[in-house]
Amino acid sequence: MMNRRAMLQGVVGTGAAGAALLADMNTAAIAQDTKPIPVGSALPMSGIAAADGIEFKNGLELAAEEINAAGGILGRPVEIHIEDTKEMGADLVSQSMQRLIDRFEAPVIINGYNLGTNMIEMDVAADNDVIMMHYNTLISHNEKFKTDPARYYSSFQGDPPEFWYGPGCLNFLKTLAADGKWKAPNKKIAIIPSANEYSIVIANAIRDKAAEYGFEVSLFETVPFPTNQWGPTLAKLRQDPPAAILVTHFLPQDLAQFMVQFLAEPINSLIYMQYGPSLPAFREIGGEAVNGVFYSTVIGCLPDDFSKLFRESYRAKFGPNSAYITGSQTYDGLWMWALAAAIAGGPGEPMDKAQTTKVANAMKRLVYRGVNGTYRADPAGQSAFCYPTQVADPSLGMPHQFLQHQDYKTDPKLIAPALYATDSFILPPWIK
Repeated sequence: MMNRRAMLQGVVGTGAAGAALLADMNTAAIAQDTKPIPVGSALPMSGIAAADGIEFKNGLELAAEEINAAGGILGRPVEIHIEDTKEMGADLVSQSMQRLIDRFEAPVIINGYNLGTNMIEMDVAADNDVIMMHYNTLISHNEKFKTDPARYYSSFQGDPPEFWYGPGCLNFLKTLAADGKWKAPNKKIAIIPSANEYSIVIANAIRDKAAEYGFEVSLFETVPFPTNQWGPTLAKLRQDPPAAILVTHFLPQDLAQFMVQFLAEPINSLIYMQYGPSLPAFREIGGEAVNGVFYSTVIGCLPDDFSKLFRESYRAKFGPNSAYITGSQTYDGLWMWALAAAIAGGPGEPMDKAQTTKVANAMKRLVYRGVNGTYRADPAGQSAFCYPTQVADPSLGMPHQFLQHQDYKTDPKLIAPALYATDSFILPPWIK
């Protein structure tokens, strides 16, 4: 058997390897308690983010099924409980989390993302001494953690914060030009965020770093959230065409409408979009108009051999059009917590600070290879490190992936970073 000390010194992962490790620990454990362990999740199961909420739920269900097949956590099965955060926001999310703790005594809450919370999730976790893992992808998590690490010891962000999209995107554009894959007609970039924290932080990071990468900002225009009326913005872009248009709004249906309206009178600009193109709705609504768009994500299921079993299992269980690139997030989150809880000797329960601290310490020490890449907790903020803009070692950071829609009838192609890429960038069909 691999002992806990050895596990803490190495890399652990999901799939067959993670299941084997967990089963190994379960075989050696003498279960004193076999009642299910409640795992809570506060997800937007209705409202504007419901499509993502469903995939987050799917990821939890698949991970729970695999964990239980391996014997659970030291002989105890896990049981998923969901609370709908609806239109999200601080009140709805905090109330949903508290219900999971009060009704089910959940020692852990694993969320996807929730908008407009001001990271109140971290206060709920701290006040109840439970582990909280989320995928809000916000630098405000790191900033809040730094204000009081002792209070927020049990809060983890499962991916790098959104700030890293900024320099990562600029570096990608610069590399495309340097490698001769794109001849930029000028040095101008247009930045189009929407009125929400996530989009604006990314847009500001691009704006503030643009000059360092040899670009100048010709347009910075914030649009409403949500929006599907792009006419006024497109008019400005057509008056002064930039080399690249960077849209940091992220709802897939809105981004698809941008492409449909853009192609009525296209200009010779590359188009980068944020997150939304990863969801099936983007292709379903935009159709052929989305071909050529590229986007990036600091977390998403990699199309590699390591994740093959997960991808196949996910679509076999949830359908051929299910978005495993989203469900993979909570899938990895639950697996990482399960292994940490087993290493720590059990999950604990709400208000058991001593045991929750043991689980949190195990999560901090693990270098965890999941289907999204490698998670290693940044001690300064308790979120993942970002490769290659934050760390140069791919074994110690989660890859900032760039993908391109080359044929809307198929999945997008991974074109960067080079160590992970499966395909090459191609010029969009509207660029002449």
